[in-house]
Amino acid sequence: MIRLISRGRFTQSYIKGLIEAPEDREPAVRKLVEAAGGRMIDFYFTTGESDFLMVAEGGDAESLLASMMAASAAGTITDVVTVRAWTGAEFKTVAAKASAAVSAYRAPGKH
Repeated sequence: MIRLISRGRFTQSYIKGLIEAPEDREPAVRKLVEAAGGRMIDFYFTTGESDFLMVAEGGDAESLLASMMAASAAGTITDVVTVRAWTGAEFKTVAAKASAAVSAYRAPGKH
């Protein structure tokens, strides 16, 4: 499974709508992620540089990115940043591949 972490900011339209009709947005976000073929693991409202943070997983990154694109198209979120995440065990596999490939690399200026 591919795991992505997305964070972003609310637009004035989002905040206005939420104030006019307060609701828990997590079910709506979960439904969107599932409709795009993913599974939401966690969703948080945050302070600081971003207003929300979501952890989702799916069989491919495209499905998860599609859900963020759909939400962004509504005009209620902006500045969305999505990064891939690995567990420690998953990243051990990445490190093992790097270990096997390291002898094939020549640093600049070395012959």
